[in-house]
This record gives sequence, structure tokens and C-alpha cells, in this order.
Amino acid sequence: MERKWWTLVLVSVATFMLLLDVTIVNVALPDIQRSLHAGLSSLQWVVDAYSLTLASFLLTAGSLGDRLGRRRVFTIGFGVFTFASFLCGISNDPTLLNLCRGLQGVGGAGMFATALALIGQEFQGKERATAFGVWGATVGGAVAIGPLIGGVITQSFGWEWIFFVNVPIGIVAMFLTERKVRNVFGSEPEPPDLPGLVTFSAALFLLIFGLIRGNPEGWASPPIVACLVGAVILLVAFVVIEMRSRCPMLDLSLFRNPAFNGVSAVAFALSASLFALFLYITIYLQGVLDYSPLETGVRFLPQTIIAFVASILAGSLLNRVPVRVLLGASMALVGLGLLLMHGVTPSSTWTALLAGFLVGGLGVGVVNPAIGQSAIAVVPPEKSGMGSGINSTFRQVGISTGVAALGAVFQSQINSRLGELLPHAPRGLGEIVASGGSRAVAALHLPPGVQAKAVHASDIAFVDALNSILLIGAIVAIVGAVAGLALTRSSAFVQHGQGQEPANSAPDAA
Repeated sequence: MERKWWTLVLVSVATFMLLLDVTIVNVALPDIQRSLHAGLSSLQWVVDAYSLTLASFLLTAGSLGDRLGRRRVFTIGFGVFTFASFLCGISNDPTLLNLCRGLQGVGGAGMFATALALIGQEFQGKERATAFGVWGATVGGAVAIGPLIGGVITQSFGWEWIFFVNVPIGIVAMFLTERKVRNVFGSEPEPPDLPGLVTFSAALFLLIFGLIRGNPEGWASPPIVACLVGAVILLVAFVVIEMRSRCPMLDLSLFRNPAFNGVSAVAFALSASLFALFLYITIYLQGVLDYSPLETGVRFLPQTIIAFVASILAGSLLNRVPVRVLLGASMALVGLGLLLMHGVTPSSTWTALLAGFLVGGLGVGVVNPAIGQSAIAVVPPEKSGMGSGINSTFRQVGISTGVAALGAVFQSQINSRLGELLPHAPRGLGEIVASGGSRAVAALHLPPGVQAKAVHASDIAFVDALNSILLIGAIVAIVGAVAGLALTRSSAFVQHGQGQEPANSAPDAA
């Protein structure tokens, strides 16, 4: 098999693992909650600790890939991700699990930041569109079978094995990467931007921490105000540092290109809407409708299968349909899907989500290959590592802020509704409902009369709060659709020459 096809296969395996780890974890979260006695904030951190460190280190990993060689950074990231997966599996405490998830994100940054650049260095012209179609299908496939695999593993072996499964795959993939993939450098590699890394990472952490802890601590409490103000100050400092730096990890001049802004907005909106909502939809299916992890995975199949099929078909559209049309239309479908899910009631069955699952899945399937192709088309070839990293950063920032911000609204709505329905509710009931649904309330040792009322009120509060965040997610997706359609014009793309050989390739470099 030719080297370029080995590259595509190994990058697709890495992408599959990274995304599978997100979808598998979502299905396993209720089991993690019960096993480790975790509250809603801990469950949010299981998702956000991973996406936060992934977002924080992506830009640095991208520049390191251009400087040290993309294969080298890709392999190191694979190793860290694999080791962290093992540590996640042996964690017996929510805090320890979240710290290990953060380490997973650091490794994932090395893999994600170089993934699109590795494909871009080997494929040109129509073959590049085909390669990104395969990569998009991989994304769709990970989403498609992730919930089902997560359900099977969690129910059969325990949630720990959703992490252990990464270890043998990671070891084999690292070995093949070193044997089959070229180590290509950027033509003008730049040193890591440590001041930018520190300010960006700290700003994101304070923002997410403030959003997640806002309801429990009180939005006007000094710690939360300090976190949110500190996040703003550090983000301003980051922009100033990048403007003055000789070698910034985020080249702010890229934002002068409308197409770059459009692709980035779509990547952020997709993650901050549908992907961020998977956590709360999963809790609904298991905590309110009382499905097992496997049954939950089966219910996600209609959405994920159509996303997989659409990803395959979308690859053939990339050279026929303007990319801005694909981005705008697909994100509009995501928004429409979330609107169709809106309106669930305490008496609804899972089929109330079915139409939204199908329409949203179609949108996801089309948008992923379009984002992948556009992400490196909007930057010069020598900065494809940075372009890939920036795009993935917007995805991960979207997930982390989406989970945290939607969670803040979700928790607040549940607390407010319970206050109306159960004026004398037990202390902390809102946190229990938010993290485990009415199933968790039914497991409490309350007086019979009180417990029946509490379960009924929990069902009402949960679905009301879920409807609110589904509506917010739909608005975010539609805004992304407008940005993608209006800004992402092919005339603003940087041309990657036909058959162009990447600079400074080193086939045998380690």
C-alpha cells in the first residue's frame, strides 16, 4: 500500500479513537456518576477536562508539528493519549479521573493538531477531496458506533473498559506510524509560544470553571466573579501577546480572511450546539426514560448511522458544490434537528427525539468533511499545521464552553422549576436531578408520599430544562449556518498547488 494511503488510514484511526472516546464516555457518564458518586459538575468536567486541555494545547502542538515534524508530534501525542487512557481506567475518584482526562486531552492535541496537515501533505487535487471524504466518514463512523460500543462495553465489562480499549490500538498505531508515515516539517518552523500558551490555557480554565461552578457557588460570589473577570483579562492579554509576538501560536492576521472566520465559526457552532448537548440528552435517556447504557446506544443509532452515510456522500460533493453552501445548509440542518427535538414532555418516549436525530445527523455528516477540507485551504501550505490546530481548537473550545454554558442554564432551570413545584424540597435535590434525572431521585430514601411527588416534579423540571437548552443549541447552530454561508467563499481560499510537494520532507526522520 502506498505511503499516502497508510497516512490516511493511521490519521483516520487516530481521529476515530479521539472521537470515539467522547461518544463512548457520554453513554457511560450515568454509570460513572453512580460508581464514583459524582455530581453534575464532576460529570461536566469528565467531558470538559478533556476538551479544555485539548483546546489549550492544540495551537502549540500545531506549531511544534511544523517545527519538529508532524509525524513525530503525532506519535508522541498518540503515546500520551494511550497512557492517559490506562490511567483513566484505573481511576477510583472523580477528581483523579478528571485529571487523567486532562492528560488525555494533552495527548489528543498532538494527534488532532497534525491530523489534517498529515493528510494535506500527501494528497492534492481531487484525491485530497476523496481523502477528506474518507476522513469525514471516519468522523461520522466514530459518532455512529460510539454510543453503541459504549453501551456494550459499559454494560458488559464496566465503564473502566471504555478507556482500556484504547491501549492496544494505540500501541499498534504508534508502531505503524513510525514505519509508514513521512516526518514533514514546515518550511519556516517557529518556536513554541509559551506566553501565549499560558495565558490562553489559564483564560479557558477560569472561564469554564466559572461557568460550571456558577450555580453551586452563586454567580455573584467573589470566586466566580474573580474567575470570569480573570478570564476576560487573560484573553485580552493573550491577544496583546499574539499581536506583539514574533512567532505567535495564533496568527491573528488569519482573521483578516473572511473564509477563515467562517470555517472557524462553523466548527465552534457545531461543537457548542449538538455535540455539547449529547451529555444532557444521554442523562435524559438513562436518568428519565430509564434506559440502560446499551439501550441508550441503540437509540442514538438512527442519528449516527445517517451521519456516517452522509459523510461518505459528502466527499463527492466537495468538488461540485460551493463549500459555503455545504457549510450553511448542513449547519441549518443541525439547527432544525435540535428544534425538532425541542418540546419533549414528561410523558414523551424516546421517539419524540427521532425526527431531530435524523435531520441533525444528516447535517453533521455533511458538515464534517466540508470543515476538514476548508480548514487547511484557508491557510498557506507552510502553515497547515497551525490551520489544522486552530480549527480543532475552535471545535474543542465549542464543546467545553457549550457543555459548561448549557449546563449553567440547565442547572438553573431545574433549581427554579423545583422551587415552584416542591417549595420544601430536600437540600441538593436540584444537583441530583441534573446529574441523574428522576431515576436518581427514585433511589433516594424519602418518605413514600414525598418521594412520589419528588420524582414527578423531577421529571417536569428535567424536561423543561432540557427544552430550554435544546432551543439555545438550535440558535447557536443557525448562527453558525449564517456565518458559514456568508463568509466562507472559495475565492478567499489559499491555493494549494496541484502535485505540490510539502517543504522539508524527511521520509526517514525520526
